[in-house]
Amino acid sequence: MELQIQLRDDEEARNLFGRNDENLKLIQGAFKVQIIARHDKIKIIGEENPAEQAKRLLENLLGVIRKEGQLRREDVRYFLRSAQEGGVTFKDLSSDTIEVDSRRRTVVPRTPGQRAYVEAIRKYDIVFGIGPAGTGKTYLAMAMAVNALKKGRVSRIILARPAVEAGESLGFLPGDLYAKVSPYLRPLYDALYEMMDAEKAKHHIENGIIEVAPLAYMRGRTLNDSFIILDEAQNSTSDQMKMFLTRLGFDSKAVITGDITQVDLPTGRVSGLIHVQSILSEIEGIHFSYFTEKDVVRHELVQKIIRAYENEKNRANG
Repeated sequence: MELQIQLRDDEEARNLFGRNDENLKLIQGAFKVQIIARHDKIKIIGEENPAEQAKRLLENLLGVIRKEGQLRREDVRYFLRSAQEGGVTFKDLSSDTIEVDSRRRTVVPRTPGQRAYVEAIRKYDIVFGIGPAGTGKTYLAMAMAVNALKKGRVSRIILARPAVEAGESLGFLPGDLYAKVSPYLRPLYDALYEMMDAEKAKHHIENGIIEVAPLAYMRGRTLNDSFIILDEAQNSTSDQMKMFLTRLGFDSKAVITGDITQVDLPTGRVSGLIHVQSILSEIEGIHFSYFTEKDVVRHELVQKIIRAYENEKNRANG
């Protein structure tokens, strides 16, 4: 069987095939097909079912390139797995694109779980994103925050994180406030700079439009007209979680993210993210989104590591 895909130009082909044709080799090996590029066309030659799966995968990857301008290795791995399982297509997911303010024009949820999470953030004022590392909990929340600021739905973004390693007692660290908390907040800055031009982000931070701060500095405030993200919330205590949630003011939205399997609190202290599930899950207007290893879009080994730890936990409890 021979199938064809039309390309726009040679640059698109180079992006699609990857460095030294690594993506092409991966796809050919996975589906046992032959892929031939001739100028603006791709030919896929093989048995019917594998050829159709390979074509579906290539169309998904082209969708990523045409929508986002780049193709990441994890995209190839994710959509390869999805094509093999007959799962979701990029066309399905791209109906939920998030416009952000950078050269990366849009952010697109990569899995059905991520898509449901984005829809929940649009619909609810308080959303909890709970699941393992690499599932896009914070990244997508940041994209939604930047989008809300860009669209004028909020006037500021507030990003918070527990500084558990210092026990929230930052006074013993050298330097000013920024120097003290910066190591704990670096992941939030990294996500922000992917969404927004660095100079613009710096300007917004200097003018208080974007604030990045440790959780302890939220106490006593009322946050109106804001998009608030609490990251690594599994490392908040029950009291801190209550304090954070009661900061929510008018016309504001809060997203709380964390992984309840990686609590770094001292022994004997209950995670606020674990505790909150038992007391707020029935409240209208609050939504809990749960991710699994199937939502991981990092290196393929991350998914296997998560599954291995989960299996070991089940054996210990069984």
